[in-house]
Amino acid sequence: MSAGLMYRTESQIFKSKFEGWDDVMAVDFTRTAESVIRRGVDLKKILEKDQIKTDLTALFMPRQGSMGSEEAKAVIEEFNEDLHRMEAFVLEGKKFVRLPEKEPGNFFSGDCYVFLCTYWVPAEESSGDEDSGEKEAEETQMHTVYFWQGRDASNMGWLTFTFSLQKKFEQTFKNTLEVVRMHQQQENLKFLSHFKSKFVIHRGKRKEPIDRSRIAPARLYQLRINDSLVCARTIEIDAKGSSLNSVFCHILNVPFDRSASNGIIYLWIGSKAAEEDVQLANEIAVEMTKYHYTMQIVKEGQEPDNFFWNALGGKKPYESNADFLQFSRLFRCSNEKGYFTVSEKCADFCQDDLADDDIMILDNGEEVFLWVGQKSSEVEIKLAFKSVQVYVQNLRNKQPDRPRKLLLTAKGKESKKFTKCFHGWSAYKSPQA
Repeated sequence: MSAGLMYRTESQIFKSKFEGWDDVMAVDFTRTAESVIRRGVDLKKILEKDQIKTDLTALFMPRQGSMGSEEAKAVIEEFNEDLHRMEAFVLEGKKFVRLPEKEPGNFFSGDCYVFLCTYWVPAEESSGDEDSGEKEAEETQMHTVYFWQGRDASNMGWLTFTFSLQKKFEQTFKNTLEVVRMHQQQENLKFLSHFKSKFVIHRGKRKEPIDRSRIAPARLYQLRINDSLVCARTIEIDAKGSSLNSVFCHILNVPFDRSASNGIIYLWIGSKAAEEDVQLANEIAVEMTKYHYTMQIVKEGQEPDNFFWNALGGKKPYESNADFLQFSRLFRCSNEKGYFTVSEKCADFCQDDLADDDIMILDNGEEVFLWVGQKSSEVEIKLAFKSVQVYVQNLRNKQPDRPRKLLLTAKGKESKKFTKCFHGWSAYKSPQA
């Protein structure tokens, strides 16, 4: 089936197939001249007449404020108060084995992990009469199993867990057991708190065959605090000069041999990095430094030419600000409730929150993107487009000093302005078994 299109009358679906096509505001594909004459321009009246139920409340709510440093530290301390013990396991082959004591806090995107956490929980005080006195509350133990799946790991890890470790845990702990499944960068605050901001995500698998034909490649990590210290993560990113950012601290691992058994760790401190970030990054870099590695702290502008820039493929232009952290918001547009609704993701959103069957709205403080999922319906696209127009207009009234440009993008066509809002952006994962 084919259809002809005239210049400047291209539909948004047609435009989404082309990278860099951003004149979204030029054409409103949900309306025609005839429909405007017949039905008017008031979207609210049209929706009421068509009895299309919508919920756009989230678009008019103020952006949630970030958690302060002291408050975040208090949250971390509170979540760890009742933690009695944490045992860690990793999937190797077809079975889970205990993780060495020094490794918890280091995750690989191609692996699955299990953490058995034992908590002390105060028992409820039993009520008694005054003569007998009150019984002192006794503490009992509750057990939570956190299953963590890397974004490149197969779902076979979850199946292996449910038919092996989970059954053993259920037999041992009976009704005191809770199982929580989590995916990479979608962890809950309680789990993150147990690592006290030292949460490192490496690419690949924990045990990979060594390529003897070349020296092990350099690895670059970026520390970013999304919303609060609770959600701090150090994630491996593309090892190239353009990946740096003056606002963040980066850790560059440069091996000198094929097995990566010795080399140098560079802690690169951006000129605009917060002091708290520098201190945390230094602690993480020290822990990442192996027995035969040395560590060197490098301030922005004072990088050595030999190993540092060579490891990154040469010096290239990179971002010098991260203002988007103060403004970024991600909204999800969906019909899953039986009617069209827009909901906001928390500030700690990630790339895998971009769902194929939904439309997403991303605001980075300068542009507002309408991201179209490959499986989203035409109705969702039309309603999402009208919704994002309303959102942009509302921002013009509330933030006249920061006018937003409306852009359209689709999966695989995202620009740097879009991807920079997602910590650790990488290639989309393939469908897993």
